[in-house]
Amino acid sequence: MTILKILTYPNPRLYKIAKPVEEINKEHLDLIKNMTRTMYECNGIGLAATQVDFHERIIVIDISEEKNNLIVLINPDILERTGSQEYQEGCLSVPHVFEKVERFEKIKVKALDQDGKHFEFEAEGLLSVCIQHEVDHLDGKVFVDYLSTLKRNRIKSKLIKVQKKKLINNE
Repeated sequence: MTILKILTYPNPRLYKIAKPVEEINKEHLDLIKNMTRTMYECNGIGLAATQVDFHERIIVIDISEEKNNLIVLINPDILERTGSQEYQEGCLSVPHVFEKVERFEKIKVKALDQDGKHFEFEAEGLLSVCIQHEVDHLDGKVFVDYLSTLKRNRIKSKLIKVQKKKLINNE
């Protein structure tokens, strides 16, 4: 398994809308394995294919403390949304930035698993937030897009400086 390179905000490829997976093949299954390893290695709880520059609708999530409850969502679709909640969110594509974002409290989701089987479930709390966050990535949206223009511009400037510094230092 390979650790994948995660696109960093404000990379324009993070705003590319992912296409539905037409047929699950070996490339998709390998991608899921590599996305899972990358998510765990980076201490994330969710990763969308868009974040690793693969623009099809695939998400991996594991919010468990033990990192033993992987959820794979292919072509996820949020069917129902109710309530609201505010959560402190972070993102592997926006490193070291945490901001409060308002999301729906409960959602109902349908998707395919990695075997191509349809399933539906309801999610609330952190799982609900994580799914909404990752589906946003597939839809070409980053969580900082929910913030004020001032906050977003500060974050953008900070991350561009960090990226330039890394280029200068050949990291």
